[in-house]
Amino acid sequence: AYGSWFKHVKSWWKKKEEHPILFLHYEDIKENPKQEIKKIAAFLEKSLNDEILDEIVHHTSFGMMKDNPLVNYKHIPNTVMDHSISPFMRKGIAGDWKNHFTVAQNEKFDAIYGKEMSGSTLQFRTNY
Repeated sequence: AYGSWFKHVKSWWKKKEEHPILFLHYEDIKENPKQEIKKIAAFLEKSLNDEILDEIVHHTSFGMMKDNPLVNYKHIPNTVMDHSISPFMRKGIAGDWKNHFTVAQNEKFDAIYGKEMSGSTLQFRTNY
């Protein structure tokens, strides 16, 4: 829908120079969701008490969102997204690519990633 993932991500990364945009990494959210929600609240200049933070952590957990039809795209027709092939929300596991990529595939991906993301300061976590 957005064309090249690399172009899409780099275009938003560049927009942060002109507009206030908060970037979060899925791996950080999985590792410490409360801390990342605090980052969002600070970015929005909002103060949240621990009870509200805990409630947000609960409702935005992968398990809760995977079961939420407003989030999991199960309402989209199969002609657009066939969930029997691959649901929009699959496992929610950071680093699961290691269970699917061969060493050769990972090396090829790293080469493509390095070429496509050259010139960008955007960094992703690759070790978990």
